[in-house]
Amino acid sequence: MQACTRSGVLIYAKDMVAMSAFYEAVLAMRVVSAESDHRILASDDAQIVLHAIPPHIAAEIAIPVPPEPREEQAIKPMFAVANLADAERATERCGGRLIGAVWAMSGRRIRDVCDPEGNIVQLLGEAAAMKPLEPDAIPDSPSDAAE
Repeated sequence: MQACTRSGVLIYAKDMVAMSAFYEAVLAMRVVSAESDHRILASDDAQIVLHAIPPHIAAEIAIPVPPEPREEQAIKPMFAVANLADAERATERCGGRLIGAVWAMSGRRIRDVCDPEGNIVQLLGEAAAMKPLEPDAIPDSPSDAAE
C-alpha cells in the first residue's frame, strides 16, 4: 500500500466506527490513521477520510435502518473492488444497502450501494462480458449520442 494515494474523498460521518467498518470491509481498505475526530482509510487505489460530525449536529441527524440512499447528493464516488459479489455481501453485512441491479459499462460490472449513513457509492467490479461496439456506433461527441 502506498503511503500517499493520488486521490480520495472526505465523508462526514455520524458514526465513524460503523462507517469505518463498512469501508474497510467493502473496499478492503485499512485504517492508516485514527484520531477522535477523523479516520483515514487507504488502499493502493484511493483514500477515504472519515470526519466526525460534531456531536451537537450529529444529535439532530436521524438515520433510518436500513439507510435511505441520499438520492439528492451531487457526487457519487466510484471505487474498484476485486470481487463484486464479495463487496455486495460485505455491504449488507456492514449495514449498507444494495441499490438497483448490476449493470455493465466500459467493460466492467457496476453496482450502486449506500453506506450505513445513506451515502451512495458506485462499486466497479470485475470485467463484464460485453460485445464490442462497431466503430460506426461510437459517437464523436456527447451531442452526437443524443441524435
